[in-house]
Amino acid sequence: MGSTVDLPKGNSPTLALVHPTEKEKLIQFNLNGAEWRGPLPLQSYLHREEVLASQPLTRDGGITYWILIDITAKKNPLDPTSSARLPLASCETYRKKALVWQDGVVHETITHGIGSVFCAQHLRKRGYAQRLMQELGKALKTHQMTGGQECLFSILFSDIGKKFYAEHGWEPFNSAHVSIPPAGPSKVSGDSLPNAKPLYAEDLEALCKIDEALVRKSLESRAKNSNTAVALIPDIETIRWHHAREDFVGTELHRKTPKVKGAIVGSEEGKRVWCYWTRMWYNEDPADSKGNTLHILRLVIEDEGSSSWEGSGVNVASTDHKHDAAIAALLAMAQREAEEWKMEEVEAWNPSAATLAAAQKLDPSAKVIDRDMESIASLQWYPAHEGRVAESIDWVGNEKYGWC
Repeated sequence: MGSTVDLPKGNSPTLALVHPTEKEKLIQFNLNGAEWRGPLPLQSYLHREEVLASQPLTRDGGITYWILIDITAKKNPLDPTSSARLPLASCETYRKKALVWQDGVVHETITHGIGSVFCAQHLRKRGYAQRLMQELGKALKTHQMTGGQECLFSILFSDIGKKFYAEHGWEPFNSAHVSIPPAGPSKVSGDSLPNAKPLYAEDLEALCKIDEALVRKSLESRAKNSNTAVALIPDIETIRWHHAREDFVGTELHRKTPKVKGAIVGSEEGKRVWCYWTRMWYNEDPADSKGNTLHILRLVIEDEGSSSWEGSGVNVASTDHKHDAAIAALLAMAQREAEEWKMEEVEAWNPSAATLAAAQKLDPSAKVIDRDMESIASLQWYPAHEGRVAESIDWVGNEKYGWC
């Protein structure tokens, strides 16, 4: 790979954040694939990234690639024969539709979700990842904004704890989950739960549109003296991106595509409860479920549109448990799908009191786990502010669908 002794330090004024060429993207994908390909062979991982970059969410500028380079380097110092610049660190950002509630008014905007932050092993300990995040934070204030507007916030999900990204402006928010096994002890029999019907890909678009309306209604109903609130819109493009990932990996590992994408209880519009999920495989042995997780992407209680958008979670006492059984029925179907697809657990992020109660109907030992290392939801608020952002801004609907 060559010596790195002549490479600049991370605080060098000659470093800049740029968009990579296709050849430079491939350099980084080959490097980060060693760590992030999961159960996929490297070539399948590279193909997966191509597929995910061509989805409705990501095409036409929906995904942006970034690399940190030395602008004074005439050639790649580690490979002088290459026409590609040397990526010192890299990441990608996803454009996402979002809503911001401030002083009684809901604003439509976009935000950027940051993913795949990476510095190759042989380039570490020189401050490149730190410099990448410093430059990226500044760039995202105006990236893809129009009319002189500035972006209000950006997000990421840290897998290296809370400290590193907080030092560069992305403060950690509530990152908790409840999980239940595919099968286990249960207080209730299946017959005592309401009937849950499976949801397929063709069912989701109409439900996502209803959900979007519920999100707006919930935000518009906030009390005037409430904190500023942000919400990522759980639109069909976002849900399909997750399912494209699931379909690709499922086909690679099991030679078939998962068909059941969620479940719904009830048929009367305005009184239904539903959820979408996605399966994520981490184990290289297709027959071994260890580490594999079926994630609940989004849970919707239609006649209480604000119930999962208040940001209160399980820390606020709730005496209303009328939806516990319906949610339990959804989770029970998720358990069956998890068992079929070799998942170790079913996981729901930032559960409400009702979701926790439902999980405990199926598994009395279920409890809320506060994550401190993996998938730490983090947010940078760009307008001037005092104190901790996590105390003055509510990130509502902070569920798995927002992950990138």
